[in-house]
Amino acid sequence: MFRTLGFLSILSILFTLLFSAAVLPLQAQTAVESVCLITDIGKINDGTFNQFAYEGMARAAEAFDLNSTFIETQALTDYDANIAVCVEEGYDLIITVGWRLTDATYAAAAANPDHFFVGVDAFFVDPLPNLVGIQAREDQAGFIVGALAALMTESGIVGGIYGIAEPPVMRFRNGYEQGVRYTNPEVQVLGVYIDDYVAPDRGAAAAEQFIGEGADVLFGAGGETGSGGILRGAQMGVRVIGVDQDEYNTTFGGGETPGAEYLISSALKRVDNGVYLMIEAAVNGSPFPSDSIFTLMVENEGIDFAPPHDADVPETVTEQVRAVLEGLRGGSIETGVDPVSGNLLSEVSDPAATPEASG
Repeated sequence: MFRTLGFLSILSILFTLLFSAAVLPLQAQTAVESVCLITDIGKINDGTFNQFAYEGMARAAEAFDLNSTFIETQALTDYDANIAVCVEEGYDLIITVGWRLTDATYAAAAANPDHFFVGVDAFFVDPLPNLVGIQAREDQAGFIVGALAALMTESGIVGGIYGIAEPPVMRFRNGYEQGVRYTNPEVQVLGVYIDDYVAPDRGAAAAEQFIGEGADVLFGAGGETGSGGILRGAQMGVRVIGVDQDEYNTTFGGGETPGAEYLISSALKRVDNGVYLMIEAAVNGSPFPSDSIFTLMVENEGIDFAPPHDADVPETVTEQVRAVLEGLRGGSIETGVDPVSGNLLSEVSDPAATPEASG
């Protein structure tokens, strides 16, 4: 009898273990010991998303004792091959940087369910359990620097130069304009969408037009187009605000490019923190978000604003902007922008009409 019960007990235990393994998320069944990063076209130390993603990976590799490497992409045609190298060399988690790798990343994740994939600035329509794209609350980033623009303008007119009118850019624009109105509803806001992300000359022309109309603070959120706008604005002697990364280190060459002293901040997406958190989740066996999207926001340290560097920004202004950021974090301030479409929320009244608008 003892032997029979022991045999049945063993069978029961084995069945329980097998069943548990079948229902555990992929992350809980697969040990993550290595990570491989693939840049968008360019070097790892580009001062923007490639570098931010690498810094997040490096921090996670040190914290969790992971083997890590990276591949610098040379051409658009290299994406699939570079991902294949990471897979074939046995890296458990693969990070791809930039929206242009979205399709290649999705295809690799679908074909290799035993590997994890993190796409920086990638949006995946059809979720997969081993895949996550890092997106951002651009409306929050825009709102924060909009508050800064309203506090720094002397003419009472500010402007924004944007890329193609699609959700991320719309979130930036509407967030920025809402931040201006929240802080000072008397400030006039100019803005234009330009249907090209790589037209710095058109961005510069828009900057000249807005300066001619009296704008003395300009925000650029449209790739090279927006950067061309703020570069021209700074070199004409008006204050400017960058986007995504700290443009002091990129567009303004670490302070070497003329006009750097007019860059008062940049609206930051903390890609490094997003990459770190997704690696941490995989290492700890926590499932990726069910919709395959992780969103950077103020609440998870994913959105911030850059220091003024060489620009003359009073500390009292920085403190006021930081208070706006903390208000967003705590929920006492809302952007009034749909975090998906980028449109203004119809049910939210104009912040200028609220008692807090004069704050």
